[in-house]
Amino acid sequence: MTLEEQVASLNREEVIALLVAEREQRALESRSLEEKVSELSRQLDWWRQQYFGSKSEKRHAPEDGRQLSFGELIPKEDMPELGETVKAYQRRHSKKRIEDQVEEEGLRFDSSVPVEIIPVENPDLQGLEPGKDYEIIGEKVTHRIAQRSAYVVLRYVRQVVKLKGAEKPTCLPAPASVLERSYADVSFLAWLLIDKFMYHLPLYRQHQRLTAAGITLSRQTLTNLVERAIALLEPVYYAQLSSILLSEVLLMDETYVKAGQAAKGKLNQAYFWPVYGDKDEVAFAFAQSRKHEEVGKILGSYAKTLVTDGYEAYARFAEKTSGMVHALCWSHTRRQFLKAETATPELVKEALRRIGKLYDYEERMRKKKIRGPDKLAFRAEYSRPVVADFFSWLTEAMRRECLEPSNLFCKAVSYALERRTGLEVFLADPEVPIDTNELERIIRPIPMGRRNWLFCWTELGAEYVGKIQSLLQTCRLQGIDPYTWLVDVLQRVDTHPAFDVHLLTPRLWKQHFAAVPLRSAIDH
Repeated sequence: MTLEEQVASLNREEVIALLVAEREQRALESRSLEEKVSELSRQLDWWRQQYFGSKSEKRHAPEDGRQLSFGELIPKEDMPELGETVKAYQRRHSKKRIEDQVEEEGLRFDSSVPVEIIPVENPDLQGLEPGKDYEIIGEKVTHRIAQRSAYVVLRYVRQVVKLKGAEKPTCLPAPASVLERSYADVSFLAWLLIDKFMYHLPLYRQHQRLTAAGITLSRQTLTNLVERAIALLEPVYYAQLSSILLSEVLLMDETYVKAGQAAKGKLNQAYFWPVYGDKDEVAFAFAQSRKHEEVGKILGSYAKTLVTDGYEAYARFAEKTSGMVHALCWSHTRRQFLKAETATPELVKEALRRIGKLYDYEERMRKKKIRGPDKLAFRAEYSRPVVADFFSWLTEAMRRECLEPSNLFCKAVSYALERRTGLEVFLADPEVPIDTNELERIIRPIPMGRRNWLFCWTELGAEYVGKIQSLLQTCRLQGIDPYTWLVDVLQRVDTHPAFDVHLLTPRLWKQHFAAVPLRSAIDH
């Protein structure tokens, strides 16, 4: 029976019911298609931002929304009149003031750069007597930047002597090496680690540079040197981690790394769980997964103030730990609203404006160096009302707009409201930061490294990466030259008392050994 014959056999009520059901089905399909198109448009916008847009989260548009689009002309009535005085452009000075700055045809350098003076002899003056035949009335200076070869071979020459009356000749032993039965000087080990983990130069590229310099070493030798050097520093890493876990306020995050072979052609996805303490120390703890229990394994019995993003693993740990205060990150909350910008631009703009007020107040306190009780009072007077108004506005916006649960702005509001208690912790403690951005800046070498060395062959290799990055990044935080620290500690750690190993962490080393560090033979 055809469709026409089926319809002809129905009465009036059945035909109406069939049409209503058909209309509802089409409306449902249309709504589903619109949601799919909206989601694909959002993904397309996100990918465009990743490829072509700025990665900064700063909002550069003025409050009145009058920023011009590319190709847009200034309205005639807004153009300045001829003869209007325009403020002259002034170059912004670098935050780091250059002392004793020298500039020659664009070359700039400060007093820390070694300078070698090379006199240029004038052949026209040969045979002439100064003062009698000519007079020096001044000099001209030209600068050129130069670079020596990166590698030097140290040849230790020891005399073999036979004392009269002695049966055997004698000879002094070779100077002790950091690694037993190794050709590597401590300076070579230090630069090997720095080039790989601070400047992200993989070992195979360092191997190519060695070969080009005329030195023959296998890549496996370089790998072994790196592993043995980091193994020497392991006690220092664990001492630093113990110091971090004594912090009153602790920041924690996680970032992935490919480590270990899961199957042929496939690698496991493991994670670093960086923790940052209130003494400017960081530790990149390694774990093979992102499971909730990993937080407990790393933090142990820590029960003070933990600042994190909105990942549930931290909330679960805080719930199980008596006395712990769990603070949450406003920056991650702000990013939830950024995701909804294309769906509800006006609502998102207002949400970002309100959150921006909190950051304006934090910046004002930072510039005025307001700390301790004064900072707490400042937040109570200025930030607390903004936070209260923000959450009241979110609740009212949800009631007024009647948005569907699948709407991205609705999801952002739910994210913020569910985490309100954690987001308000910073108002009661001046030592709690408003976000985890400081930690995110510190962990940047990990994603930068992934773009260069891509992955770790083994989980042990990834664990070593985390340990050496912990020490090198802490050197940076403490304002210590990592080369000087590595050269000293690599020579000192093997004979240093185990119960005093914490003195070799960068923070305490700066107090006890930085004034007179141990040097390499090439640095004497």
